[in-house]
Amino acid sequence: MKCTITENDIVVTSWNELVEAVYGDSWKTGLSRYRSDYAFRGLSDCTYKLKNSFLRNCGLKPELEYHILRNFRKYARTSEPSQVNTQWKSMILAQHHGLPTRLLDWTFSPFVAMHFATTNTEKFDIDGVIWMVDFVKVNAITPQPLKGMLESEKCNAFTAEMLEAHFDTLQQFDEIFGSDQAVFFEPPSLDDRIVNQYALFSVISNPTAIFDSWLENHKDIYRRIIIPKELKWEVRDKLDQANITERVLFPGLDGLVSWLKRHYQPRS
Repeated sequence: MKCTITENDIVVTSWNELVEAVYGDSWKTGLSRYRSDYAFRGLSDCTYKLKNSFLRNCGLKPELEYHILRNFRKYARTSEPSQVNTQWKSMILAQHHGLPTRLLDWTFSPFVAMHFATTNTEKFDIDGVIWMVDFVKVNAITPQPLKGMLESEKCNAFTAEMLEAHFDTLQQFDEIFGSDQAVFFEPPSLDDRIVNQYALFSVISNPTAIFDSWLENHKDIYRRIIIPKELKWEVRDKLDQANITERVLFPGLDGLVSWLKRHYQPRS
């Protein structure tokens, strides 16, 4: 299956082109260092939309979000009660364990994004994609008090603690900013999986918003890298050789089994 190519898309034809594309614009003259401002999200099918799991599961019923999180906090058993003592923290923990939320998973690592674009061998007959969004520009266009928080902390990405300091609930976040405010923030290091995946989240002040639609109004802050189906096996094999695998990104027996299953799958 082929994508509809737009002006924001880059179609790569080799591993070298892919690596060059994900690190484009990463040189910072003022620092004399390579520091990318992009968040990355890899998908095995280039036609997939940036829909959050809440929308995919619950449809256009935003009122269900409160009840899902309320019951998660009520029934969750954790050795660290502080992980669910706020709505923001409970949403992060719930997303981490597969509960539908309005969060979208991103990563600071382009190689982690390559992994998720090529991990499903059943999709190797379909072009993959890596979404790149300039999270620094996204956060820079947030209104007060958010923008002031970044300036006072001298940082480019919010943390869950920074958002909690001004918004006790998601409903308050939505009411203050309407239905069209996107924010990128770093989650707390709940476990090795979040750390190893170099995780970052995006959230929009509307649980049923599709991030594609938001990006259409901000075309200067994103691009897509299309990975043709013919290139997927090469990318996958080179990532495995570099130890960018489920064994590392999903520590534990489940991740180990997923890696071994694919590693010993004959190429048909």
